[in-house]
Order: sequence, then structure tokens, then C-alpha cells
Amino acid sequence: MVAESSSKLISVTLRVWRQAGPGQAGKFVEYQAANLNPNMSLLEMLDVVNDDLERKGEDPIAFAHDCREGICGTCSLVIDGKPHGPHRGIASCQTYMRSFADGATITIEPFRAKPFPVIKDLISDRSAFDKIQQAGGFITARTGSACDANAIPVPKGAADLAMDAAQCIGCGACVAACKNASAMLFVAAKVSHLGLLPQGQAERDRRVLSMVKTMDEAGFGNCSNQYECSAACPKLISHDFIARMNRDYLGAVVRSAFQPESQAAGGGGA
Repeated sequence: MVAESSSKLISVTLRVWRQAGPGQAGKFVEYQAANLNPNMSLLEMLDVVNDDLERKGEDPIAFAHDCREGICGTCSLVIDGKPHGPHRGIASCQTYMRSFADGATITIEPFRAKPFPVIKDLISDRSAFDKIQQAGGFITARTGSACDANAIPVPKGAADLAMDAAQCIGCGACVAACKNASAMLFVAAKVSHLGLLPQGQAERDRRVLSMVKTMDEAGFGNCSNQYECSAACPKLISHDFIARMNRDYLGAVVRSAFQPESQAAGGGGA
């Protein structure tokens, strides 16, 4: 049952994961949130709850946020067992209280995965994604200014696919949704974004090999092709990119076996 958008105030019971710090034991704690505007976002609701906790002299709930526009992915939460909440194609900050019935109990917890240790309460450390990005998410081709780069011919099909992959905001919902905590959708999006463009060909092989290696070293699990990742993705990035990355990876492995290391490090592909 979903509450209708109206001026009628609603009240909910929250079950929030509280954890003082990394490696410490945590538990769910219940809070009552009353007289809420159904048109406020879930994060705004947490702000209201925290204001009440601070007035009582209690420790506020720690949660991460930045843009609150579904762009940055910082707000990542598991809401009632689903990364980012009950709706498809939106981030936690775009989940509104009208999505819940008056009197509902809402369970909120952080993204859970071994490579995403909990920092405090609802905040997870997702720096493992930063390390994967740093391993190969860049180009070395000199493209000049923006107008010069735009002068490089790019087939429309490739440009469209690259833009689809580039929508990834690195939130980690794919990892949180996967029973194996696989990061394949994230890595595939980053590999495909640059691998589809002519500017990204110089390190195409090195990119996929380095990023997959870093992903494995970080402790992410294997992909079992059940596609929870794409279902939970707030940008609806297709799992087809995983197949594309697997093809790139296999080609890079084969080429590197027949090339000197210096050439394989920067090898391209068709």
C-alpha cells in the first residue's frame, strides 16, 4: 500500500541500523517519526528525526548525502531490503515519504558488502570503487579543448552506448543487490564508457585488465548473471555491458599473451 500525495500528515516507525564505528557491533534501533509531510524526501525525514534526537541530547543518525538530486550516489541506503528503496530508477534521496503508508514500519540500513565496510550507522566506505576507477578509468590521448574533442568522428551507436554507460554514478547499488557482492556492473560501465570511444582506445586492453584485477583484489564476488544489479541500478544501466566487458577482457588476455609487456600495457582493440 502506498500513501497518496496529499497534505495529510503521516507517521511512521523507523528501524535504523546504528553502529558506532568500523568493526564494532551494530543493531537496529526503533524511532518514531510523527507528523511528516508526505512530500518530503526520505533524507529530509531523517533530518527531522535527527533534529529531534539532538534536542534530546542523543547522537544523531549518521548518513551520507550531497546533491540530493540523484546525481552523486552518496545517499546510498537499503530501504526495506532494497537498495535505494521501493522504486526503480531513482536514488535514495529521490524516495519520498508518500511512497509509504501512514503507520508503516520502515527499515533503513547501509549497503552491506565486505569491500564496503560500515564507517558509522548508515555510512559505508566505498573507496574500493575509487581504487578501481584509478586503475584504468582515464585516457591519455591528447584531445585538445572541448571543440577539438567534439571534432573526432564517433559513430552514433557507439556514442549512445557510451553515454548509457557514463550514467553510472558509482553508488554501489549493484554490489548491495548482488548475493555475491559483485561489482561487475560498475566496472563494466566504466570500462565500456571509454572503450566505446576512439579517445579511449590507447589503453583499452590495459584498462579492462587493470580494473578487473583491482576489482578482484578489493574482494568483490563473482557475477552469477541473475541481474539484481541492473534491477537495483538508479540509472537503469543494462547488464549487457557486463557481456561487453567480458569480451573485452578475453580479447585483452589473448592479445597480452602474444605481445611484449610494453605493447600489451597500452594495446588497443577494434
